[in-house]
Amino acid sequence: MPNPNLSPKPRQQTEQRIDLLWPQVHVLTLLAQLGSFTRVAQRLSLSKAAVSQRLAELERAVGQPLVQRTTRSVRLTDAGQRLVEQTTDSFEQITRSVAEARDLAEEPRGLVRVTAPVALGRQFIAPQIEVFLRAQPDIRIELDLSDRLVTLAHEGFDLAIRHTSAPPDTHVAWKLCESLSLLVASKAYLRRHGSPAHPSELVAHACLPYLRAGPALWKFELAGSPRRQRGDPERVSVIVHGPLRANNSELVRSAALAGLGIALLPDFSAAAELRSGRLTQVLPRWQPVGFFGDSIYALRPWSPRTPKAVQVLVEHLRGAFTAGFAVDLAR
Repeated sequence: MPNPNLSPKPRQQTEQRIDLLWPQVHVLTLLAQLGSFTRVAQRLSLSKAAVSQRLAELERAVGQPLVQRTTRSVRLTDAGQRLVEQTTDSFEQITRSVAEARDLAEEPRGLVRVTAPVALGRQFIAPQIEVFLRAQPDIRIELDLSDRLVTLAHEGFDLAIRHTSAPPDTHVAWKLCESLSLLVASKAYLRRHGSPAHPSELVAHACLPYLRAGPALWKFELAGSPRRQRGDPERVSVIVHGPLRANNSELVRSAALAGLGIALLPDFSAAAELRSGRLTQVLPRWQPVGFFGDSIYALRPWSPRTPKAVQVLVEHLRGAFTAGFAVDLAR
């Protein structure tokens, strides 16, 4: 006759099965955050079939559907949403605890996922990351270049590089450097059409605005004027028109280099061409304001701690960007 003390009770068997389901529950919490089987598979380095299998195992264990799938969307059932709400904090605590334990190591290590605007990323972030990785062989970088404003926490990014004047209060923000907006044109364009002496004259010129909703409104402040020194600068606004609008400063810069018009660019897109003389500053006494951000920031969603690998990357970028994109422009 079997010894009842050696036979697991049904409740004990259930608890043992639940203990084996933490990976499946984690998949469900990630699906709630990312909203896509593809993104969950990418985050976990799994196939979509493996993600589906884990969710099916979890649904069999709880005895009811947790996810509603259609050809166009994925959403959690009430039971799935409740399970996510009750377990998300636990997984976040596990993630923090593991990261803290990892950071006790002498050298920073691990993966850092970074997102940055296309032009800034191509011209300045990518070269600095190459230098950084040679000095930090135990760190890996995933660099996503996109002008889309991603949601860092939901899309799994550790750090965002942003061109802005007001970083969000919900994020930790490290200022990397200041940035100016510059009005520029090629010498060939200015020889053909002349150089405007006042912002109001831009209405008669071919201009190359950055693509945004609504009319292309450029605003200027008169640099060094007595009114500016008193805190009430002289300001001028003008709606401009031209042959091209684009949502990438490199494309706008190329159009200016081709002599198609006068462009408003962030200094990081114009600096090299201004130094070489391929572009010339227009209206140097008038500072464009309110269009691009006035600083470059590294941003991270607020958390009690920052992983060491992220810390050393930010320190490297701050050192590299200390001088900003200054160009010796006579004013």
